[in-house]
Amino acid sequence: MKKTLLAALLVLTTCFTACANEKVITYPEMPLQAQRLIEAHFSKADVSLVMMDRELLRTEYEVRLNDGTKVEFDGDGELTKIDCGAKAVPEALIPEVVHSYVAASFPNTFVTEWGKDDRGWKAELSNGLDLEFNSKYEFLHIDD
Repeated sequence: MKKTLLAALLVLTTCFTACANEKVITYPEMPLQAQRLIEAHFSKADVSLVMMDRELLRTEYEVRLNDGTKVEFDGDGELTKIDCGAKAVPEALIPEVVHSYVAASFPNTFVTEWGKDDRGWKAELSNGLDLEFNSKYEFLHIDD
């Protein structure tokens, strides 16, 4: 019984500690580079929530817009992921070589999600396909 209680307490402590690293912050508390990206491609007025997640060696920011778009940044304000739901990611946020590849290979589709993964970059298309690219934006394969 004591072991079960101790295990439950350990799980709860871990959950509370993990959640304590994430907090709501104000827009100006976010890195300036992230603010500039939001203001260049969206509207500051459309920002509904800014979250900061701080762990031992990294900090991440997540911005949620009123239309459901989620934009994620690393601690320096570099874009790491954007998810526009069923809408197109602004073309200026996708490297030209990737945009050209998608337009030529998958006409009548658009990128709805763009972000980094373990091997490079990933683009989710409006038709549900996931395309993987290396760190130089060279196409690797389709991950459906």
